[in-house]
Amino acid sequence: MNRYKPTYFRNSLDLRDKVQVKILRKRLKLSDERFASVVRKSGTAISAITKEASTLKSIS
Repeated sequence: MNRYKPTYFRNSLDLRDKVQVKILRKRLKLSDERFASVVRKSGTAISAITKEASTLKSIS
């Protein structure tokens, strides 16, 4: 009985996991639309998302 063991990367966001997305979005205090645009622009790396969100907040 070999089962598939999911591999999780600590530094990248799994967009299929709704809990991860919700936690990161709430931590960054972004709306759904703004979070989607940040992820689209920077990719799935959590550090890149955080950096892009901070620059987005400093501009606004």
